[in-house]
Amino acid sequence: MSLIQQEPTAEAPAGPRPRRRQAVRRALYEILLVAVLFLAYKIGRVAADGHVGEALANAGHVWNLERALHLPNEYALQHLVIAHGWLIKAANCYYAYVHFPATAAALIWLYVRRPARYVATRRLLAWLTAAALVVHLLFPLAPPRMLADVGMVDTGRLFGPAVYGSPTTDTLTNQYAAMPSLHVGWALAVAIALIGATAGRWRWLWLAHPALTLLVVVVTGNHYWLDAVVASALLGVVAAVLNAKSVTAKAAIPSPRVGQI
Repeated sequence: MSLIQQEPTAEAPAGPRPRRRQAVRRALYEILLVAVLFLAYKIGRVAADGHVGEALANAGHVWNLERALHLPNEYALQHLVIAHGWLIKAANCYYAYVHFPATAAALIWLYVRRPARYVATRRLLAWLTAAALVVHLLFPLAPPRMLADVGMVDTGRLFGPAVYGSPTTDTLTNQYAAMPSLHVGWALAVAIALIGATAGRWRWLWLAHPALTLLVVVVTGNHYWLDAVVASALLGVVAAVLNAKSVTAKAAIPSPRVGQI
């Protein structure tokens, strides 16, 4: 039996309580960041308010451009769905109740199961939202539900549930910020993140969320097809910029010299 006692190490490994406290602090920090993201979404839309005439004029330009591009007519699709009461109510409910909860649920799952992909997705959503708010400020746009002269209606107000109040009295949201559609942009970003975070061929079914979101925002008269096109393009640009910055940052890290541990 050795009489030499082993000296204690300089740092003892962290116990379960410190690790638990650290995990709680990290979770609270992430919750705060996501809350700020959702708040920025709302505040930015309100800040873009006050351009009704310009927004309505831009709506006419977008409508005419879509017809010149031979895109499907939003009125024809809305009129087709309105003929089925249960279907238009389902679309209204999807628009009202799925967007934010689905995004939050996906972020929570990624945070718990795929932390690295969670950080990338949260960063992507934040920068996409910031870029979209710039477009909202530069190009105010009334949604198609305000184009009564072409036959579009506000399905939320007519069939329920309604998300927005009257544009003249609604002080909580900017209803003249249709382009780009953050509903579609966020849904597409979440679907891409979940496809990358899951395995198997069934993972491609995550694309059903942005596909349904696109149909819903058009049928309910809240967005044009071009709003979704611009949102998708903006998402691609933001993702490319963030990826380029990540590659540059990794390249800037010095490689270990020969013999260096």
